[in-house]
Amino acid sequence: MDILIKNCNLISISDKREKYEPDMDIYISNGKIAKIGKNIEETNNVKVIDAKGKICMPGLINTHTHISMSIFRETLDGYTLQDWLNDKIWPMEDKLTPEDIYYASLLSCIEMITTGTTMANDQYCMAEETIKAANELGMRLELTRTVNDVQEMQRQRIEELEKLIKEYNHKYENITLNIGIHGLYTTGEDTVKELIEMAKKYDMNVHMHFCENAQETLDIKKAYNVVSPVDVLKKHFTETHNILAHVVKVTSKEIDELSKLKVNVSHCPISNLRLGCGIAKVKEMLDKGINVSLGTDGQGSGSNLDMFETMKFTGLLQKGVNENPKNLESYEILKMATINGAKALRLEDRIGSIEEGKQADLIILDLNTETCIPNGNIFSSIVYNAKGHNVCHTIINGKLVMENRKIEGIDKEKVYKKCIQIIDRIQ
Repeated sequence: MDILIKNCNLISISDKREKYEPDMDIYISNGKIAKIGKNIEETNNVKVIDAKGKICMPGLINTHTHISMSIFRETLDGYTLQDWLNDKIWPMEDKLTPEDIYYASLLSCIEMITTGTTMANDQYCMAEETIKAANELGMRLELTRTVNDVQEMQRQRIEELEKLIKEYNHKYENITLNIGIHGLYTTGEDTVKELIEMAKKYDMNVHMHFCENAQETLDIKKAYNVVSPVDVLKKHFTETHNILAHVVKVTSKEIDELSKLKVNVSHCPISNLRLGCGIAKVKEMLDKGINVSLGTDGQGSGSNLDMFETMKFTGLLQKGVNENPKNLESYEILKMATINGAKALRLEDRIGSIEEGKQADLIILDLNTETCIPNGNIFSSIVYNAKGHNVCHTIINGKLVMENRKIEGIDKEKVYKKCIQIIDRIQ
């Protein structure tokens, strides 16, 4: 069914339009934005949404997460990244079943839809179950089967990744795939070279953790016998489109070198803080022309998938650590959460902004609440005052997947119960 959004206050994130346009209508047909204007007439068989006084903006794009790690929420306190993975997460992951992945993915999809995320870039295992969950709820995903050399199972993981690509590449409009390298500190050079060739063969993005903390940086230097982890990128990743998650422990000189490569950074401030990794030099990266988008990481280290929290932390940290309140205007942070994410995934021609001809991935916000009124600056109000619960409607690929904060066709209580049972069984 076609959808007509009436009288919204539009933040399109399009360079072709004004940043803020009050009292606009948006007509959605066949999954796409067919028309944007004032006083668009209603037609038969059209779903009308009265958005008077509300904000319509592009859906948020989470460029680094682990969707089926919802069950690992709050397993972190007191652990470093390496200890958390080695002592807690990897032993529990060995006990996971496909059904576990399915229900954990359902929980994350519910969380993303209700907090305004319309697309996520996922890195995990048993991806078929995550695809199943995403399709049931209408989420848009890019995902992979993560590969590393841990437990010397890299051959099996590479075969699983290629099987996933052959079965699901171009199968669903809302699902894209990429090559997932866990990280250089867990993946040897021979495996990396093979995965790079696979990325070129299928023309796919490469998604990888990179320089998340100091120990990882030291491990990469030792494993690859290099002066800088960036040297590995310069040697192997020059012909691929790369999405690097975290990028915390890099120097100004390394940022300059990164700016000359085909890299996109997914900034995950909350996860970086909780793991004690430090604060990424986001402002410096942006100033050097690097495309920086935003990610939550998985709930195990990032606590939740609310991208509004991620936007707020992004702004506050860059102002505070640089002691400059002028750093990162709120509108630029909104771009990081939308169009920059689309660019990172090479989908900017389809999503990331509200423009005629693009896929209809958008959200409607109600900021008429006690925490947002008065809206002295609408962009700042969204970044610093809005939360996921301010999202009242979520539309993905032209389908109304949440209306007035209700998702039809899913027994949320059953999903919650299943996920509690999973973590009780495996920990």
